[in-house]
Formats: sequence, C-alpha cells, structure tokens
Amino acid sequence: MQPSRRFTDRKDAGEQLADALTERAIDADIVLAIPRGGLPLGRAVADALEAPLDVVIAKKVGAPGNPEYAIGAVASDGSVWHNEDACGATGADEDYVEEQRAVAAATAREKAKRYREGRAEPDLTGKTVVVVDDGVATGSTVRACLEKLQREATERIVLAVPVGPPETIDELASTGVDVVCLETPRPFQGVGQFYEDFRQVSDEEALSYLDS
Repeated sequence: MQPSRRFTDRKDAGEQLADALTERAIDADIVLAIPRGGLPLGRAVADALEAPLDVVIAKKVGAPGNPEYAIGAVASDGSVWHNEDACGATGADEDYVEEQRAVAAATAREKAKRYREGRAEPDLTGKTVVVVDDGVATGSTVRACLEKLQREATERIVLAVPVGPPETIDELASTGVDVVCLETPRPFQGVGQFYEDFRQVSDEEALSYLDS
C-alpha cells in the first residue's frame, strides 16, 4: 500500500505544513523547531506565520545494550519522558534511567547552547508556541520537548508535523497540546518513507535556517 502523500523534501513538507497552519489561523508568537531535521520545516513555518524561529531540544535515551532502541528522551532542562513498557521489556531499571537522564540532559543542554550561539533562551510565558519536526514515529523526542514546554507556563502549544502513525498522533493529542498532522498513514515503517529526499541535515545546514 502506497502512502497517500509523499513530500519532495523537508522544504516542501514545511511549506505544506505552513499552509495548513495558515488555514487554521494559528497566531504563533514563536516557532520552535526540533533539530536537526525540523529546522528546514521550521524556517518555512516561521516565515509564513511571521514569527521568530528558535529551537527546542531533547536527546533520546537508549535501552541497556541497545542504544538505538529509544526507551524515552530528555529535554535540555532535564524534563524527561520515558516509555514504561519499553523500560520494563529491556530491563532498564530506575537507576539506569536516572543515570542516562543526567547524561542525556547534559548533551541536550550543550546542543541547545551550540544552536543558540550565545542567544538567550526565549521566555515562553503566556505565549502561543508552534513546535515543528519533520515527522514522528514513536514520538519520544517530541514528548520530552512537550514536557519541557508545558512546564514553562505557555499559553498554547501547537505541535505541527507532516506525518506520523495514527496511534502516536492520538497519544500526543491526549497530552493537552493541539496537533496538526498532514498525514497519519497505515502502514507506517518510518518517517523517511514519506519523503522523496530525506537526506541527513548537517549541523551547519541546520544553523543556517536560524540565521535566515
């Protein structure tokens, strides 16, 4: 079964996402992209909504002995989201999760510092924030980012992604944020299958979108 829509690249996906947000009359105070893949889309969305662009960052936490398998994620302020079922299935006990949380938080903080290049973290109190990524699969990174933002007294959070599996999108919507997702196809094997060009975004390219 072919997906109902494929995006040419992240720029195309960002422009389509921007159109969807504009149609919904989203009045954003700021757009926060999740690096690195979210920044090309974030630039298109920020330009369309005439809002500043910044970043929100989280680092995945891998399972014991299998770092590629995410059991959760930690944002730059230490906000953590973990999948209890995945932790139990992989033997990740409380001590392991806490140890990895500290490491992941430090990594996320350093990445945020590198991307902001000396700029202060934006004050989101009372703001309408649009969070953009190039797609979600398990949603662990996004969930940690949302945990961080929900602790910052934001007025409204809108999560905007081009594509994600329906069960993940439903779970994200249940967290109290507004979700705009262009496609929720089945079957879903990975975000990259819905792009013609899904090449990796380098740090240098990602930073260039913040300078635009």
